[in-house]
Amino acid sequence: MSRKKKQQFNAIFEIGLYAVCILSAVYYTLHEVYAKSFQAILTLTVLLLIRGMVRWTKTELFPTLRFSVLFFVALAMLIGNLFGFYGVIPYLDKIEHLLSGVILCFIGLLVIRKMIQKQGMSEFPPPIAVWFSLFFAVAMAGCWEIYEFTVDRLFGLNSQNGSLTDTMLDILCGTAGAAGTALFLAYRAKRHPLSILASDEARS
Repeated sequence: MSRKKKQQFNAIFEIGLYAVCILSAVYYTLHEVYAKSFQAILTLTVLLLIRGMVRWTKTELFPTLRFSVLFFVALAMLIGNLFGFYGVIPYLDKIEHLLSGVILCFIGLLVIRKMIQKQGMSEFPPPIAVWFSLFFAVAMAGCWEIYEFTVDRLFGLNSQNGSLTDTMLDILCGTAGAAGTALFLAYRAKRHPLSILASDEARS
């Protein structure tokens, strides 16, 4: 599938998510389930914030990253929270952490791409980009668990289920997702050394 078709698919997918959020907000409001209405509006707000941040930073998400982010929002905020599938789909929370590792690894790659573009660098070793993307994702997975621990302590919540095992499993799932993505990037870089670093404009 060409890059243009991938972006068109992502655009349709994003519009579909907007529609689901709006219809859900209206439905739950009519049925006076205001907590669900708030969740639908919150999901819509997150989608709009992501779009606004992309435009504000003048950063175009490459198709794989954009799809991963949209799918994560759909999985975590719509399927998991709004429609209550956490009790239906086994280990859905772990699947989300696995996917977050994928997303964070791609974001690490995006950071490297932006740096190369900003500095006007003509050469950059692809292996360093892959390692940076991996370590960035693993570090962010750890930072997220620090955030959850802090919020639980300050506000008496139970995000981590009061368990070190749950925390470590979350980090391991995020690391596994990032490692798999890093291997994919390394494979692409080996076949086409500049493919993971070239901007979309340069390849179009």
